[in-house]
This record gives sequence, C-alpha cells and structure tokens, in this order.
Amino acid sequence: MSSLSLSQRLSEYGKLMRIDKPIGILLLLWPTLWALWVAGEGRPALLVVLIFTLGTVLMRSAGCVINDYADKDFDGHVERTRNRPLAARRVSPREALLLAAGLSLVSLLLILPLNRLTIALSVPALFLAGSYPFTKRFLAIPQAYLGIAFGFGIPMGFAAVTGAVPVEAWVMLLANIFWAVAYDTEYAMVDRPDDLKIGIKTSAITFGRFEVSAIMICYALTLALLAWVGLRTGAGAFFLAGLAGAAGLMGYHYTLIRERDRPRCFKAFLHNNWVGATIFAGWAADYLFRAPI
Repeated sequence: MSSLSLSQRLSEYGKLMRIDKPIGILLLLWPTLWALWVAGEGRPALLVVLIFTLGTVLMRSAGCVINDYADKDFDGHVERTRNRPLAARRVSPREALLLAAGLSLVSLLLILPLNRLTIALSVPALFLAGSYPFTKRFLAIPQAYLGIAFGFGIPMGFAAVTGAVPVEAWVMLLANIFWAVAYDTEYAMVDRPDDLKIGIKTSAITFGRFEVSAIMICYALTLALLAWVGLRTGAGAFFLAGLAGAAGLMGYHYTLIRERDRPRCFKAFLHNNWVGATIFAGWAADYLFRAPI
C-alpha cells in the first residue's frame, strides 16, 4: 500500500467510494427529490436542493466505504467484489475508516444552515448508513434496512422544507423500503451462489424460489403507496402518467429476471434508475403544470 503514488491512492479512494459507479447515488437521490418536490409543492429552494444533492453523494460514498470495511473479509470470496480496494489490500482498514469519517463530517457541516429538526434527523440517518452493512450478518432481509437508510432523505427533506415530517413523508419512506427490497433483491440474485457459500443473508436467499414474485409484489406496493401520497397531495394526470411509466419499466424488469440469469438480473437492478427518474419526472411535471388554486 505504501508504494502507491498520490494519484494512485486517490484513484483507489475513488473506487472505494464507488464514484465510478453512480447507480447508488441515483437510487438514493430520486426519493430525496420526490420528497423535496412534494414538500416544496414543486418549488423547493435551490439551496436546499443543492445541499441535499451534494449530501446524497457524500453519504452514499461514506456508506460504500463502511460497506467495504464491513465486508473486507468476505469480498475476496465473491467473484464480483474480489478486486475492490479493501479486499485486494490496496487500501488499509484504517484509511477506509478515516475516509468514511471525513465524508460524514463534511455531510454534517453541509446541513448546518438548515433547521434544527433536519439536523436532528441527520443523527439516525448517519447511524442507518453506518450500520446497514453489518445487518447482512443477522437480518433475513437486510434490503429492508437498506430501504430505510436510502430513504431517510425523505423525512429530512420534508423537515428542511416545511419544518415538520407529515404522514405523507413516512408513507413515502415505506414505499422506498419496498422499492429497495425489489431492486436490491435483483442485485442479490447476482451474488446468490457466492453469498450462500460465505453465509451472508440476503432477500434473494430468504425468498428462495419465490424471489421473482416477491420483487413484483414489492414493486406493486411501491406504486400503490406513492399513488396514495400523490392523490392525497392533489397530484393529477402527469403524476399518474409517471407512475404508469414506472409500472411499464417494472414489467420490463420481470422479463429480465424471470429466468434468474445473473447478467440480466444485474441489468434490471441498474435499470431502476429510470424507475426513480420517471416517477420524479411525473411528479415534477404535475406541479409545473398544475393550475393555481
């Protein structure tokens, strides 16, 4: 490790943070944007949007570092992860912890201009991000915990914009939990043979031969819960069109995962970026063209 040049070391840190693989940032960002647009009735303050967007990048990066630290003794046995910086010993565990701490500190400093409730909610958000990687040791469906961690920008977003966290925010968080179980089960289907060997728990293992059905049920619950939030907040045709588009994309995912082919399951996982984007586009358009009251 000491033989690495500064540029090489920074490159390894970038890989550890998954800067080269932005899918996690996007899956974390879309629910946060849903919340900001609903809380701000289509016009959230630009500064708040910028703070949450940058915070999403930082916290996802910190989460990836902690994830690899937690899995450093497992990743070397998994085909897809054996060349990660920590698993390959190109970055030390101490370096990883310092990097995660630095990213978390910058995230905290970033939200200091926001109200007290948002700052208070950042504490459980940080705990969720840091503890998720360890849940794969004992939770049968750690993807549900991931959904809480990835969706905690929702109550924080409402808090930042409105100073409160209404029931709609918690229902949106629940919807995100089901969505995360769906897309991360697709991801887990890729690693299932390796995870079975090393004893890590995942939803793909827990659901067994019913994993495809479970994914589609979770997708349906996601759409149903978001529809409830949308209709409760006065959303109309554009929002419903966005949900319909997302449903079509989810149907396409079924064609990818039904044969349990590992590359196609991974493709379905990656494609969830477009699900989140389509839902956001429908919501944003609905607020943009909504007739003033």
